[in-house]
Amino acid sequence: MNVTLRPATAADIPALEALIARSGIALSKGFYTEAQAEAVTRHVFGVDSQLVKDGTYFVIERDGQPLACGGWSRRATLFGADRMKAAADPLLDPATQAGRIRAFFVDPAVPRQGLGTMLIRHCEAEAARAGFHALEMAATMPGVPLYRSAGYETVEEFELDLPGGVKVPLARMRKRIA
Repeated sequence: MNVTLRPATAADIPALEALIARSGIALSKGFYTEAQAEAVTRHVFGVDSQLVKDGTYFVIERDGQPLACGGWSRRATLFGADRMKAAADPLLDPATQAGRIRAFFVDPAVPRQGLGTMLIRHCEAEAARAGFHALEMAATMPGVPLYRSAGYETVEEFELDLPGGVKVPLARMRKRIA
């Protein structure tokens, strides 16, 4: 597949939000109920614009069309779009804290073609260059197989309580990278 991986820009955000909405619903089938997929997509998923500003959120595209997005972060927030943030997002200490893997989504028209793996490898390399020795994330159930295949281990399972009484299972996963 002839694709380009590049840092996302503020101009990309509307197209990435649309990709995330499609991905969140379609690729959750078989992992979440319809109600869970709709709730997590509406209330949690989306772009964290701080990652775009930090230059740690990426887009994979072909012919100018985004096919996948995801990133890593040197900030404390573990997951969620801008609408989930209520407080400051302090920087982590790479000597003592794990960086974050954040907001990976693949267009449901091109699943399982190595785009998620390409993103994870790129993010791990970038985080290691920034001095991080470990990465962690709050993985959705559809993402767990990808992260396991990349060497991440589940360290905690938990549920996210969303509006309407919807509970969505997530897995906190971690990997040493350096």
